[in-house]
Amino acid sequence: MLERATGRGLGWVAAQVLLMAAVAVLGPSSVGGWRGWVTAGLAVALVAVGAYLGIAGVLALGPHRTIFPQPLAGSKLVQDGVYGCVRHPLYTSVGCLALGWGLWWGSGPALAATAVLIAFLGCKSAREEVWLRERFPEYDAYARRVKRLIPWVY
Repeated sequence: MLERATGRGLGWVAAQVLLMAAVAVLGPSSVGGWRGWVTAGLAVALVAVGAYLGIAGVLALGPHRTIFPQPLAGSKLVQDGVYGCVRHPLYTSVGCLALGWGLWWGSGPALAATAVLIAFLGCKSAREEVWLRERFPEYDAYARRVKRLIPWVY
């Protein structure tokens, strides 16, 4: 079981969990005095966008969702709904939630950990796309149409 999970990207999942935990812990443990109404409003907006993307992504994937970056055997390439706007809405969701969390607490260390997490998610999504291209011949055309992590931008 562990060997199978390792081959599907267990290391990527473990690293992501550790980075998310770091962001979660660093927020309230290193509160900054610079948070104001604008920062709090931006934090709430980012959390709302992150929650929407996460829920919409999970619903769109349905039974094809997995915690591993390698797609499930027998899965299909989802290209509609939120996946018509961004190829990795669940990673974008995590990034928005982490950024909102760091801003809410006014925590420089949480924001630094968020920057590392977002860079990591960019690398993880690139690795995942290697597996997606192997599994789905139509992935290249999809990737040309839809941006990777930021809808209509990147």
